[in-house]
Amino acid sequence: MTTEPSNGELGRQIDALQAMLSGRFAELGARLDKMVSLDVYTIQTTHVEQRLAQLQADIQRCAAEVDQLEDDFETYQREEARRREAERQARLYQLIVPVAICIISSVIAVWAVVAK
Repeated sequence: MTTEPSNGELGRQIDALQAMLSGRFAELGARLDKMVSLDVYTIQTTHVEQRLAQLQADIQRCAAEVDQLEDDFETYQREEARRREAERQARLYQLIVPVAICIISSVIAVWAVVAK
């Protein structure tokens, strides 16, 4: 007995091998379709890097604006405190001067009556 396969068996094995290879190549083609080409990857990576750089610049600009607003607010608070202090002193002097004049005129009037 010979252990060699017959021509029919060889044909069936070759057909099975071709079917298996076709399936594998189809699977490989499907996987390759899901992959991104190097050009597309490079363009996408460049775009992402540019967008990140732009966002970082925006964040730095916003931080600088916040710092400027905080400085402006502190300046406003100091100026407002000075203005209130000046207004308080002006009101105090507006009250003291007429009262002092009234007291002085009353003292002069009493002195004039007593001096007669």
